[in-house]
Amino acid sequence: MTQRSNRTRATIEDVANAANVSVATVSRALRGLPNVAPSTRARISEVATAMHYRADPAAARLAAGRTRTIVVVVPHLAGWYFSTVVAGVEAVCAETGYDCIVMAVGTIEESNRLLDETYHLERRIDGVVLVNIPISEAQARSLSERGVSCSTIGVRVGHQPNVSIDDVTAARLAVDHLIQLGHRRIALISGQVEDPMNFEVPKMRHRGYADALEAGGIGLDDALVEAGNFGIDGGREAMAALLDRPSPPTAVFAMSDEMAFGALMTLQERDLTAGRDVSLVGIDDHDVSRVLGLTTVRQHVAEQGALACRGLMAAIESPTAQFETIRSPVELVVRSTTSPPPVAIPSTGVQTSRLS
Repeated sequence: MTQRSNRTRATIEDVANAANVSVATVSRALRGLPNVAPSTRARISEVATAMHYRADPAAARLAAGRTRTIVVVVPHLAGWYFSTVVAGVEAVCAETGYDCIVMAVGTIEESNRLLDETYHLERRIDGVVLVNIPISEAQARSLSERGVSCSTIGVRVGHQPNVSIDDVTAARLAVDHLIQLGHRRIALISGQVEDPMNFEVPKMRHRGYADALEAGGIGLDDALVEAGNFGIDGGREAMAALLDRPSPPTAVFAMSDEMAFGALMTLQERDLTAGRDVSLVGIDDHDVSRVLGLTTVRQHVAEQGALACRGLMAAIESPTAQFETIRSPVELVVRSTTSPPPVAIPSTGVQTSRLS
């Protein structure tokens, strides 16, 4: 392995890329935390040693008087996506000597109270990472004037550091895949019926779904859309409702892998097989998706958290700097839950597996 020059300090992202793992896994391994396989821990340790990587808890470059604390604000604490983003943020904090506080806000009102001047964030933290939390230009200016730097994931505000994926493209990748397989009745398991956070992600993914159908010459059918509330139980109920339609779909696109897991449960309960009887695609590439053989659109979630935190550190160092959006890549990962639609036998109406 080629060693880095001593003049260039290796980062936790460098180690993760070299070891072919996430930044969260590197952080857990080097801090001696559980849930890391011994062989993986040994490989990470070897790579870190070869690259002369070490955390910098002293953070000598930090100016005096700072709290060395940041807060990560998320809409939900329980979801895999948000917990994985937080893991990426925490990995960079551990490297740079910052403490990390995690806060959940369930409504726009709660978010506004947190960002309001009367909450006095400046007394407690140096910066904030907002994960799919709406923030106005006025709120961003107020934070800056109070000495609190801001970085966002998803929602873009001003010239603050921002990391996001193209949610429209991610959805189109999923639905285009189903159309190319020959599916015409493609259902959508979407987000929440009522969204107290005015969440942009489901809107963009719904747009990608609709755009792909239009490009494929398929009309949008509202009867093929069910809310799944971004959870396993919601996905399970949504798939049941879709299968109970007079004319059920041959394929389903779920806006998240966790909803797709619930959809898989319903298929199993009805003795149906994903990829044979009904095709199913998710978004995320959750850790369990590979185990279940779920076709999905992969996004690099922990790395998004790390990039957002790295941008926040840069903003803390240079409060007047302007930053461009970092577009995190997405890619289709085809596994066993998708295939061409079943073939109907006209004389009996019975559906059979696809022809080989």
